[in-house]
Amino acid sequence: MKGTRLTAENAKQVGRTYLDDEGTLWCALSGSGVEFEFTGKNLDIIIESDKVISTGPRDHYSRLAILVDGERVVDDMLNDGIKKYSPIQGDTEVTKTVQIIKLSETAMSCFGILPINLEEGATIKPTASKPHKIEFIGDSITCGYGVDDEDPTHGFATSTEDVTRAYAYKTAQNLGADYSMFSISGWGIISGWTGNGEQHPEQQIPLYYEKQAFSYGGFDDVEAQSLDWDFSRYQPELVVINLGTNDDSYCKTDEDKRAAYVAGYVEFLKTVRKNNPDARILCTLGIMGDNLYPCVEKAVSDYSAETGDANISAFHLEPQKPEDGLVADYHPTETTHTKAAEALTAEIKRVMGW
Repeated sequence: MKGTRLTAENAKQVGRTYLDDEGTLWCALSGSGVEFEFTGKNLDIIIESDKVISTGPRDHYSRLAILVDGERVVDDMLNDGIKKYSPIQGDTEVTKTVQIIKLSETAMSCFGILPINLEEGATIKPTASKPHKIEFIGDSITCGYGVDDEDPTHGFATSTEDVTRAYAYKTAQNLGADYSMFSISGWGIISGWTGNGEQHPEQQIPLYYEKQAFSYGGFDDVEAQSLDWDFSRYQPELVVINLGTNDDSYCKTDEDKRAAYVAGYVEFLKTVRKNNPDARILCTLGIMGDNLYPCVEKAVSDYSAETGDANISAFHLEPQKPEDGLVADYHPTETTHTKAAEALTAEIKRVMGW
């Protein structure tokens, strides 16, 4: 038995993953993980939790899924330091596609995939790249916050997050595209969500977009936010930004605050462009309220006027409808996410010609 590190040579890295010196592949951001084609009889996967397992709380533990040939065979909360899963077991050699996906978001916790002990003769190889690549930048909506809790009066729990039921993942699936996500619940361009009108400038996506991730957990003793992200590892053809829902709780109708949001958005667009020089940028807003959508359009216009960059546009997403229901903390249901994905898919096909 030999431990096989999951590297880009033998497993397709999905999203921003981090391989530490011990060979553990860490996943922080929603939707991150690996895909590979396994040939053999038995496959064991060992997952390591981060420090949140000892510091708590329980509703911050990581949630993950393991899929075999597209079927979810594991859906679990990492409530122990080390867990072993055996998604493929038998006496006959098979060839199967295996996906390990982080369903919950980055801020609360991370997990690591230990080197895989392959039986003699067993192999893994990366799944094929898909025809297109997208990056999604967003907040709780992109994370799939609360989608598995149909009581809108309930609060946050990682156990009710499932990124695969949210619009971004669904859009990538609709388009047959590879994806990477950078999303954190409650965060915005200039302020995180606020219930009293006070700004939360520490919860700005632009502060950490160029980092591996942001997490109160981490990769053993390494902070995700201390690591620079190497953008050459994933160059998308399209970057979709959906930020402003949380800023709206701060800006409201205050024109000075709205102007600050526009200015902050313009600066963030420069950062996105610097790191993704050839990508189309699509700026969206609306699912949980579209009050700031005119500001998104102004940010796109101001950015283009200042930089001469015309490879960018805005797209309005329809606000959620009462008849489609609400989930935890009044977030969108899977029905709403599916509708948003359909609209976004159509717009992407239009602007990208896919």
